[in-house]
Amino acid sequence: MKVGLIGLGIMGKPMAKNMLKAGYDLTVSDLNKAAVEEVVAAGAKAGTNQEIGESCDVVLTMLPNSPQVKAVMLGENGVASYMKAGQVFIDMSSINPVASKEIAAVLAEKGVEMLDAPVSGGEPKAIDGTLSFMVGGKQEVFDAYKPLLETMGASVVRCGDVGAGNTTKLANQIIVACNIQALAEALTLAQKAGVDPQLVFEAIRGGLAGSTVMNAKAPMMIEGNDKPGFKIDLHIKDLNNALDCAHTVGAPVPMTAEVQEILQWLHNNDGGQKDHSAIAQYYEHMTGIKIGR
Repeated sequence: MKVGLIGLGIMGKPMAKNMLKAGYDLTVSDLNKAAVEEVVAAGAKAGTNQEIGESCDVVLTMLPNSPQVKAVMLGENGVASYMKAGQVFIDMSSINPVASKEIAAVLAEKGVEMLDAPVSGGEPKAIDGTLSFMVGGKQEVFDAYKPLLETMGASVVRCGDVGAGNTTKLANQIIVACNIQALAEALTLAQKAGVDPQLVFEAIRGGLAGSTVMNAKAPMMIEGNDKPGFKIDLHIKDLNNALDCAHTVGAPVPMTAEVQEILQWLHNNDGGQKDHSAIAQYYEHMTGIKIGR
């Protein structure tokens, strides 16, 4: 199977290397030539949109957002213009599911199938190949390409038809953001009431309030560590997509809107490149205290 991958950023580059380790014939492209050279040194070939579209059985993208995916696939000199019936497109970017459906409709006219397959897990899991894939598309297409995705992920789940993968990712991002906000709010309450946030964390982490989010983000808040595992600006992008999708389908998302305003405030105050656990810094600004310190 010949595979093409467009997008060798923080996530795409290690994902490419894992496909190479699994023995796939991989052709890659990215605006960052250094990233391309690094992956080529690991065994891939470099290619243009035309070369990828004409020669690869399946084309993958790992790009920032909907406009970039549309431009690469459907824009002038886009990959789709070189694809033919029987090929498959898998978008691993996190984009608006409405855009996923639009792209799939255009490709369907050419006889090209599509899966939307956004991931969760961040750079560490991209490196060790244990990402979680949330996939939308036809069952038979999913079954055929699940082994390819499993070279990059420990969990590969079909959630429905095209668009379902990105809808699931947006649901994931809403839950994560609202959990971080609630955690920051709760630890701020503890600090203001004179109770050690570290002891609060230790006391409740094993109960119903405990979560993966709490285990990952409470220590960062308490230590004042805002080194990004997932940047605020990226979460803003995802929640913008969630709000756009919600407005399109008529879903009420007031909590999402509230946490988005906090993230936007942090972006406007030089926090966009910080970890999303820096939501705690909004509360620190409002109260004049520093959680755990």
